[in-house]
Amino acid sequence: MVDFPNMYRLRQTFDRTAVADIPGTVQAELKKLALEKRVRPGQRIALTGGSRGVANIGLILKTVVEHLKSIGARPFIFPAMGSHGGAKAEGQTAVLAHYNVTETFTGAPILSSMETVEISRTPDGVPVFIDKNAFEADGIIVINRIKPHTKYKASIESGLMKMMAIGMGKQKGAEYYHKAALQYTFPKIIVDAGREVLKKAPILCGLGLVENGYDETALIAALPPEELEVREKELLTLAKRMMPRLPFNEIDLLIIDEMGKDISGMGIDSNITGRNRDTLGVFPHPVHATRVFVRDLTPSSSGNATGIGLADLTTKRLVDKIDRLSMYMNCITGISLEKAAIPMYFETDRECIRVALGSIGLIPAEKSRIVRIKNTLHLDEVEVSEIYGEEIPGRPDLEILEGPRPVSFDARGNLVTLAVRGAARKGDN
Repeated sequence: MVDFPNMYRLRQTFDRTAVADIPGTVQAELKKLALEKRVRPGQRIALTGGSRGVANIGLILKTVVEHLKSIGARPFIFPAMGSHGGAKAEGQTAVLAHYNVTETFTGAPILSSMETVEISRTPDGVPVFIDKNAFEADGIIVINRIKPHTKYKASIESGLMKMMAIGMGKQKGAEYYHKAALQYTFPKIIVDAGREVLKKAPILCGLGLVENGYDETALIAALPPEELEVREKELLTLAKRMMPRLPFNEIDLLIIDEMGKDISGMGIDSNITGRNRDTLGVFPHPVHATRVFVRDLTPSSSGNATGIGLADLTTKRLVDKIDRLSMYMNCITGISLEKAAIPMYFETDRECIRVALGSIGLIPAEKSRIVRIKNTLHLDEVEVSEIYGEEIPGRPDLEILEGPRPVSFDARGNLVTLAVRGAARKGDN
């Protein structure tokens, strides 16, 4: 019988800079660009719809649609998400609908197709593909959250340039770019392909979004094409500064209640956990978790458990929810076969924790360093084991809400739901 340590429940404090008026800010940013001077009445303008759980994305797209209609344009939304949604047009439409990105809510039709056209080649001869509907439009507005990538570190990571390359390239482009990255590196492929899209496609502007540590929209910036690359670098620096983090770096067992595609493209954000495993190499990170236990998969993932290969243990209930074909398609396209590797799994949380603590060396279980989080997106309230108690008083960013108290399991041997009282994401409507 393992004696589990008592646990504290903590609240972490992050920078809470947030946009108070989403529609007003979007309208103000777009007005700065004077699009009415470049868009003629009746012209068709394509708007990118991504697959990530971007805060307020439905409302942001709805506002962009309203602005374009006010100057006489005819906007439509197209999925810009590589191979997500099972690499099927209807699957990508369903992903957008989950985020309330529908014609009913946004006021613009959704044109979903996996058909692409090759518009150019990079200096290394890599073909550049983009969605056919978007390329045939009179203009394209690229809308995406700018944040650190889970596979590599560079001045351009996940954001507008990546969406123009991999997102707008659909499954065909995404697969080709990931393969080419093994030879030319990911940062170079993203930037080179993005630059070609800026040259050859009718990019009107970008709308860069940055979120704070509470999963709230912190900044919205409309970027003209000629400034897009430079400004994205600046916004990435801000995004890195505002990112949430784990309360401690040295961890024996990290318990993650849920993973999913709506949480991170990798299901579990390596920028939070420090766990990164990739054919492109790994990046250094201050967090070291000896064992990672992932308990469940979010419903919004629709069975896509990409990233489960970053865990050491999981539950049978998570494994039973996996849509193998969807996960495999995502990982094959991303040349990330290791991310689909299913780890050791057990019937109950109790058994997973017992095995994990039995594999951390000579450290007594009751003195182990455990951190438990809801997911890698929501980190304002967490649980930590009693051993961290001596460090908490000297941390102004940490507040004890409860404890220390025993670990609570239900009758089936699973952890009682982590009660998170922090601010929930604001809805898109």
